[in-house]
Amino acid sequence: MKSPVFSKSKASIIIVGCGFLGKATAQLFSEQGYRVTSIVRSESSREELLKEHLLFDIVLCDVTNKEAVKKIAPQLQEASLMIYAVSSGRGDAETYAAVYRDGLKNVLATWQPAHLIFVSSTSVYAQTEGEVVTESSEAKPDRATSRVLLEAEAVALAAGGSAARFAGIYGPGRSILLKKFLHNEARLEEGGHRWINQIHRDDGARALYHLGTSSTPAGIYNVADDTPATQRDVYQWMSDYLQQPLPPNGPADLNRKRGWTSKRVSNKKLRDTGWSPQFPSYQEALPQLFLR
Repeated sequence: MKSPVFSKSKASIIIVGCGFLGKATAQLFSEQGYRVTSIVRSESSREELLKEHLLFDIVLCDVTNKEAVKKIAPQLQEASLMIYAVSSGRGDAETYAAVYRDGLKNVLATWQPAHLIFVSSTSVYAQTEGEVVTESSEAKPDRATSRVLLEAEAVALAAGGSAARFAGIYGPGRSILLKKFLHNEARLEEGGHRWINQIHRDDGARALYHLGTSSTPAGIYNVADDTPATQRDVYQWMSDYLQQPLPPNGPADLNRKRGWTSKRVSNKKLRDTGWSPQFPSYQEALPQLFLR
């Protein structure tokens, strides 16, 4: 199945979720002339977004509630593309199942878009030896939350859609590694040799735009920058830029949301379709993270 190439003057899309990535993606599509409706779960989220006077429509709907989804069916059916980019915060496996898997099922039970992109995570790869990971690599995560993501991916793929597996997302005002460094909370875990994979939010939004508007075949795509780096590499870049010492050594943080892994995620499959990141590595993006 290939993605349709939309006519900008007529295309209408739905983005489920309007968080850090979803909002940037909605803005990008809107700026390019698409009619965009973003769906949020809470009234507080909707009110905060309305204050920003964004270019797209914002609709309130809890997708975990089947009846709520049915009520917005007319709005859904006007669109040809859906990007499912929800977030569960630091929720447990039960929350993940409700938001990612069951919420997607609820929407698809009401509406079958011509094209679907499910935003997943590279946390589904559990490799720990620094292996290069591609879309054909084994995905057997030890975290229950990541196993739920695989179940949700299967729902999207069965519907003829794509799964975009995102590396750790950072961008303006959001970089957990930089935050730890600036607050003296960073540690070189077991020497800092664990491999880290990241993607700038804006490059991630451009990847979703590319997947949604080109004739790229449906399937699984890793969304990561060009430069997997060790934790020591990342903190060294910060140290050099800020002219501050490296963090001290410390134990491994085994309670990370994305799990304790060490792998190098390849973006070659997505790159081969014509997408490329504006920020090839975290090092190039670091200076603009301080801009206000």
